[in-house]
Amino acid sequence: MAPILIPAPVGTHSNTGIVIGMVELKTDLSIDAMHEAGQVVARALTAVRDAADVGVSLLDLDALARDVLREAGATSPFLGYRPSFAPTPFPGVLCASVNDAIVHGIPTRYRLRDGDLVSLDFGAELNGWVGDSAISLTVGRPRPADLRLIETAERALAAGIEAAVVGNRIGDIAHAVGTVCREAGYGIPDGFGGHGVGRRMHEDPAVPNEGRPGRGLPLRQGMVLAIEPMLVAGGTDGYHAAPDGWTLRTDDGSRAAHVEHTVAITEDGPRVLTARAS
Repeated sequence: MAPILIPAPVGTHSNTGIVIGMVELKTDLSIDAMHEAGQVVARALTAVRDAADVGVSLLDLDALARDVLREAGATSPFLGYRPSFAPTPFPGVLCASVNDAIVHGIPTRYRLRDGDLVSLDFGAELNGWVGDSAISLTVGRPRPADLRLIETAERALAAGIEAAVVGNRIGDIAHAVGTVCREAGYGIPDGFGGHGVGRRMHEDPAVPNEGRPGRGLPLRQGMVLAIEPMLVAGGTDGYHAAPDGWTLRTDDGSRAAHVEHTVAITEDGPRVLTARAS
């Protein structure tokens, strides 16, 4: 989900990490706990990916994701979430965005059709820690253009993760993601990107999908970030809210892809906490 950032107290300490400015640096033990939450997310996304087929409804996928949460003893940071822009609390545990929907799609009775492109965004809270990840996939016979769009989104995510190292800056992640997207001719929804993750689903810092290298907040060991490229096939950056008040759709009606991982910055390099087994 798009970040609604809540500032943390300045210069405070806790048993889970140190808060520098508005960013909490997590301890190794906290990152291990976040990995456990991240693996619940990974299992749920694997399950819904495998189940997504022609005739399956978005509500079916949401129900499957709820089953994974229940089995893990986890809860959903999405369910009931209501930021300032939302007319109603979010009704699902899974965001399911189809075709020209970029993000925040509400799971409905809509049944997937041959050739659909669907982005699935999911979060889990376990023992007080949150994991957040997203995938995009095609249903039935894929359009080659959709496969290129998804492959580019995944390359952009990989580039962003590679840049998430101690000594770099937020702008290096943003530049890495944006360069892959723009060089392929795709649009990047203005004002949307990744965010910090921890005890809350959305924490500081913001992680844009486009920016200048060497700028922004320095990356430090213990930072945990959700890196989430969003690409628009038509090459435009515009979007609008659907009547449900949640779903964001491309202005030009072209298709979109969204992928995401929760990533910890460690002394040994980036650690993907929501990595899937396959």
